[in-house]
Amino acid sequence: MPKKVSLIAGLVVVGLLVTLGIRAVVRRSSSQEVARQEMPALDQRATPADREIRAAQGMIDREPKLSRGYNLLASAYMQKARETGDFGYNARAEEALNRSFIAEPDNHVGTRLQAYLLLSFHRFAEALPVAQRAVAQSPKDYEAHGALVDALVELGQYEEAKKAVQTMLDIRPYTASYARASYLRSLYGNTDGAIEAMQMAVQSANPGNPENLAWCLVYLGDELMTAGRRSEAEREYDRALFSFPDYYLALAAKARAKVAAGDTDAAVELYKRAQERVPSPDVAVDLGDLYTKLGRMDDAKKQYDLVEFIERTSAASGTYSRQLALFYADREIKLDEALTIARRERETRSDIYTYDALAWVLYKRGELAEAKKSIDEAMRLGTRDARIFYHAGMIYKAIDDPQTAAKYLKLALAINPSFDVLQADVAKQTLHKISA
Repeated sequence: MPKKVSLIAGLVVVGLLVTLGIRAVVRRSSSQEVARQEMPALDQRATPADREIRAAQGMIDREPKLSRGYNLLASAYMQKARETGDFGYNARAEEALNRSFIAEPDNHVGTRLQAYLLLSFHRFAEALPVAQRAVAQSPKDYEAHGALVDALVELGQYEEAKKAVQTMLDIRPYTASYARASYLRSLYGNTDGAIEAMQMAVQSANPGNPENLAWCLVYLGDELMTAGRRSEAEREYDRALFSFPDYYLALAAKARAKVAAGDTDAAVELYKRAQERVPSPDVAVDLGDLYTKLGRMDDAKKQYDLVEFIERTSAASGTYSRQLALFYADREIKLDEALTIARRERETRSDIYTYDALAWVLYKRGELAEAKKSIDEAMRLGTRDARIFYHAGMIYKAIDDPQTAAKYLKLALAINPSFDVLQADVAKQTLHKISA
């Protein structure tokens, strides 16, 4: 199955924040420096974020004592972070928001943007009360409700998230609310419903913001992959690349589709293009595994080394902690560190994917009773995720329940026989041993 995109990993105008990026955080600056950060010239390559940054700078020059220019600048920098995968733009957004609150303490737009920014920094427990305050300040602000949904989801409070999504839909049925409804339907195992809602998100997306539209198309493709509709999924990835050329999320998604189709050469090239655009641990792991499968061990090692380098030295340090724990567990290395990471993640978020990562690390360490409790939590919503089912199958086999193990391994392979270049082979071999 395609890698699940986090609810906060995407659009903001649609409100979903990308947490990718590896460049250095920019230095702190004065309010005037914030207003005059470097930006691309307005030419034919300028994106909506570039234009908003320029407009915000002009507004700050005219009205330096008002919050709205700084809020616009913060929003534009967050959009630029999504467009480029450069997490450093979120640091610029944070500085702009600081100036917004100096100008007008506790202003509503700034409060809502602060909630989104905290989400992008994975400070979920802090984001929740800020989002709640933004909703209390303006109950009809659908974007404030979006931040609330995101925080609740990441904290594992799914029933409350469903209520918040419904409120958001009641206020304004549009791209952001449809996208969140799609994600929650997917979490609850309703793939057809998730596809339907994401199709509505695509149809209502603003064509003037091509990155947002591309994100919706990638997520739609991922849901189609879950449904076993690979060719349709690949078509949506192509549409995303047409809307926003060289979009790193679409390149990586199309690479996974090529792996599922058995076209490893095309997959390698697509992964390489995605890495050139925005280096990320997810793609480094996938490309490294593919190189391993192809016997290109030197190339694989370079990608595996990149996984730790990005997590430990980039502006997005800490963003990929859960992925790093899974990376260690898959390779049965640094398991003490993996457990420390997974437990730390569990302290800050209670979503099913964090429980899944913790379960997998515990299993690799032989702590099977705890692993079973954690994987059962990961499966509590009925999410159709091949990787979670694979982990469940391996854990249940280890606790001597081959019947249940076989059920989950079959589910994983039915959803996507190539859900992971290397781990899918382990699933097939294990299922064969159980059957024998």
